[in-house]
Parts: sequence; structure tokens; C-alpha cells
Amino acid sequence: MFVIRWILGRIILLLNFIFTPKKRKRDFQEQVEIDAQTQNMQLYQYKACPFCVKVRRAMRRQALNINTIDAKQADHKAVLQEQGGKIQVPCLRIEEGGQVTWLYESSAIIAHLNTRFA
Repeated sequence: MFVIRWILGRIILLLNFIFTPKKRKRDFQEQVEIDAQTQNMQLYQYKACPFCVKVRRAMRRQALNINTIDAKQADHKAVLQEQGGKIQVPCLRIEEGGQVTWLYESSAIIAHLNTRFA
């Protein structure tokens, strides 16, 4: 089973590389404002997870510079469990005004990003 997942993961990464979406073009000042808003966001993800790839592609389409964190590392996995409540990826951590929100499910994350930054 591990071998099959590994092969499928590499196929997903290859197809993602070949068919990378184009970034949205914004004027410089607008992009600086967007970057400031995304500075307090982190995406916990696995590199070859198809749902994580889906979220990363949406981030690229919107030209969002959100920090991605590999949830396979033990310390990041512990933070995800302790603070987020469960180990599930993709997970978007949003910190606004001292309040932290953990958003799970790729479709919910993409909907949030499209609503906020589109």
C-alpha cells in the first residue's frame, strides 16, 4: 500500500508541476496589502496530498503568499493536534486580532480564500 501511495503522490506532483496555474496579476500596492493580510496565515499540509495540492493551486491562482508547513514533521503534527484539535490536512491557521481560527477541508479553505481575496 505504501508503494502505491508513493507512486500516486509522485504522479500528482508531476501533473501539478506540468499544469501549474498562472498567478493572478495585481498592481504592486494591492499585492503588498494582500501579502500583509496573509502574513498571519499558515497552511498545514502534506506535499503529495491531492487535497493539499488543490489548495496550493488555488493559492497560486490568487497569488497568495501563505506560509506552508509540512505536517509530517513531529513538532508540526503536535501543534496541529494540540492547537487545532485534530491531525487533518489541509488545515489553514488564521490569526486575526489575537484570535486563532483553524479551517479544515480543502473546499472550505478555497471558499474562504476566494471570498476574502478574489
